Amino acid sequence: MELIPVILSGGVGSRLWPVSREAHPKPFMALPDGQNLIQKTFLRAAKLEGVVEVLTVTNRELLFKTEDEYRAINSNGLAQGYILEPFGRNTAAAVAAAALQLKAVHGPDAHMLVLAADHLIQDEAAFASAVAKAVNLAAKGWLVTFGIQPQYPETGFGYIEAAKGETLEGGLQVERFVEKPDLKTAESYVAAGNYFWNSGMFCFRVGTVIDELEKHAPDVVAAVAQTLEQSRRTTAAGYSCLALDADTFANVPDISIDYALMERSDKVATIPCDIGWSDIGSWNAVSDLTAPDDLGNRFEGEVFAHGSRNNYVNSEGRLTALVGVEDLLVIDTPDAVLIAHKDHAQDVKHIVGQLKAKGHHLHLLHRTVHRPWGTYTTLENGERFKIKRIVVKPGASLSLQMHHHRSEHWIVVSGMAVVVNDTQELMLNTNESTFIRAGHKHRLKNPGVIDLVLIEVQSGDYLGEDDIVRFEDNYGRVDK
Repeated sequence: MELIPVILSGGVGSRLWPVSREAHPKPFMALPDGQNLIQKTFLRAAKLEGVVEVLTVTNRELLFKTEDEYRAINSNGLAQGYILEPFGRNTAAAVAAAALQLKAVHGPDAHMLVLAADHLIQDEAAFASAVAKAVNLAAKGWLVTFGIQPQYPETGFGYIEAAKGETLEGGLQVERFVEKPDLKTAESYVAAGNYFWNSGMFCFRVGTVIDELEKHAPDVVAAVAQTLEQSRRTTAAGYSCLALDADTFANVPDISIDYALMERSDKVATIPCDIGWSDIGSWNAVSDLTAPDDLGNRFEGEVFAHGSRNNYVNSEGRLTALVGVEDLLVIDTPDAVLIAHKDHAQDVKHIVGQLKAKGHHLHLLHRTVHRPWGTYTTLENGERFKIKRIVVKPGASLSLQMHHHRSEHWIVVSGMAVVVNDTQELMLNTNESTFIRAGHKHRLKNPGVIDLVLIEVQSGDYLGEDDIVRFEDNYGRVDK
């Protein structure tokens, strides 16, 4: 029986700012063991029985970053598929697009396992057992959810109410879905014994979920089907990519799969499970992944503390010192520092809202920005000048481009570069440089087998990243 995990990777994770940002969201945050959440999700899915492909639904801007993360861990060469959204349209659209795509490729009898890219599951054996039960129920026509056995009365999660005493070969029929409750109600749910946290994970037979969507959310299915007809597909051995058409995708209703389908269908079951699940929804959840010292402090990075207890510090780039403080979250990145009381961890999102309202770029980008060809790091940004460190991966190439308002000076620090500078093509080695005038077409390529590292000095009256005109590009980013 074919099983295709579908990883939904579309969240921003605003409660985990300043590490999580729109261009580097929560699934790409490195955890204490060095792996990030999307890598862990892929590896967990790849180990399941019957998996023939992993399909990822994500924003088109995150495709190359996602490919890089998978490439680092996919040693067995498991087939990868991608569906690229031009913008978010919620989970019903993502699930419908995945189901229609999988039906076309694998047929209606294939099974899809819908997973979030930013959840952590620590008991993988229990997870695999729960998935096996879910696939069995899905094969019988059920839409299956994974209900997490509540450990305490949590007010930040939705709940699933299951029928009492009725078993469906390891599962329970769902009576209803409940919104996030207040504390007293959450306590009653835990005491009742038949309420479970709604994990946002699902398992469906492809044909069943399409039939149920056509019954309960026909506008979603019709709009997504129209989008797929107009979308661009790329296929290769062990790889496929479906880039959704923006014009038609804009017509898809913005609704969650819970509201569109799960709360309306009478074919919903849940698998109760205790799998060490966490949605890593705040810095408090992240801090729980690090062992505390004798005073309850949890530190990532070089930290010295005096008279301080029950704090969490994440500061990989420089030394941090605490004196006489308690119950604080201190998150230090190269361009922003968060200091919050642990009781207000959920309120970090309001800072992100303020940044957006003021048009501040730090809700969107880190100092180091990932691109399909490598990375760039802004070292200094002054009046009419900017200095960057650029790293180009072996064999990669920037687009053939031009800037209206700035000139650039490139100095090779290590590796070798092939540079197109107006009408010239140059080979530059370490400690060699070239100057590119505003208005001149130019391109940078790494022909070597090691990273190309160079320093770029920009100067001009406007240094924004939108001052770029692309003429040729290896990654489909040419301006129309």
